[in-house]
This record gives sequence, structure tokens and C-alpha cells, in this order.
Amino acid sequence: MEKVTIEGIVLNETNYSETSKILNILTKEYGYISVIAKGCRTLKSKIRGISMKMVYANFTISYKENGMSTLIEGMPINSLKYIMLDFTKMNYANYLLDLTKSILKENNNKDLFSILALSLLKINEGFDPLLITNIYEIKMLNFLGVNPNFTECINCNSEDTLTFDLNLGGMVCKNCYHETYLFKEETIKLLRLFQVVDISKIDKLNIQNKKVREEIDMFIKEYYDTYTGVYLKNKDKFTMLINNK
Repeated sequence: MEKVTIEGIVLNETNYSETSKILNILTKEYGYISVIAKGCRTLKSKIRGISMKMVYANFTISYKENGMSTLIEGMPINSLKYIMLDFTKMNYANYLLDLTKSILKENNNKDLFSILALSLLKINEGFDPLLITNIYEIKMLNFLGVNPNFTECINCNSEDTLTFDLNLGGMVCKNCYHETYLFKEETIKLLRLFQVVDISKIDKLNIQNKKVREEIDMFIKEYYDTYTGVYLKNKDKFTMLINNK
């Protein structure tokens, strides 16, 4: 096995034997890999602190391409402490990790890592966790092969569009419109922006219109349910918890 240092985020952890864990890590270099952290559950273990879900670190491992790699040591890149100390941020961050695992079943693209890392960092910095989550969800549709087209009518290719028809899976113009839900123009503009925005360059994110926020979240849920096979039930559960806090 080759000794390498990789940048990664622990998506989940599973206890293994009495003292160890299996860590599933999304890495910048190799995509999604599994690593055994031997003895990490003992109090004196030097790798105890980095062998946990949501740790963002440089991991030194004995890398095995077609098998289980072994964790040697690690150095945190960002503690994500403001996520860890906040109930709402923590729930959204955990949801992003769980959604990422679902996406990885369909597409183990290395580009997923940078989008996830940047999203977690923005939540940690204090940006609206729901809106960052919405941006992440929209960007993931590209990896699932069902990226919506917000620029032209799905029937006649007219660019003079009216709304998005969730039943047809695309925009419709006035001539092709048939009693579907009329999204606000601002909602469509923001959904289109979410597809292309560079998360690292976001320095302001504030949508005041409550109806637009609701429509964005509704669109995402309905689109995922209809076209992806990836269900967002966990999000519904913690959203209810957050709203009832």
C-alpha cells in the first residue's frame, strides 16, 4: 500500500470491532473511499479526534486502490466549530453529507468534493444554511443527469418563458402553458443562478421574500421526488424540528 496525504471530509462512521471504526471519506484526490481507523475509539488514540463524521482534514493513509485503506494520522483543515455549536447549522450540514452519499451511488465525480467543502464552509461562516443547502441541491441535479433547463420552453424552444412546469420537467411559454403552478419570476431567476454560481465567491446571500424562499424549497422537493429517485425525507424531518424549536 502507498502512503499518501489526502484532503477529505468524513461522510459517516461505523464502529468496527471493539476499538476501531470504518470511515467513509469524500476526498479531493480519489473521490469516495473507505478507511479503517484502527484503535480510534480508545481514549489514548492519536486519531480519535479526526475519526468522526463531518471532520474536514488532511488525512495521511496507507492507500489501497481496490480495498480498504488505513488511517495513519490527520490534521484538521477547518474545525467547522460554528456548525458544531449550532443546532440548525448542524442539521443542515448533516443533511448535506447524507444527500452526498445518495448522489455518490449514482456518480462518484471528484468535483463533488469541492462543492460540498465550500458549502460547509459557507454555512460555518454564517450564511443562511437553507439557501446554501438549496444551492447545493440544485447543483447536485447535474451529477444526477437531470439538470433542469430554465432558459427555454420545453415544447417549442421559445426563450420567452412563463413558468416551470414540474409535470413536463421544463419551462413553458405563454402559448404552451396549461394551468400549471405559476412560479414567481424571481424564483426562476434564482434557481437559474443557483445552477451556475461559484459558491466560493458568494459574499452576500439574503432573500427577503418569504414566498420566493418557499417556492425555491418546494420546487427542489418536487423536482427531486419526480425526476431523481433521491428522496429528501430527512430534510422534512429536521425542518419540522427547526421550525418547532
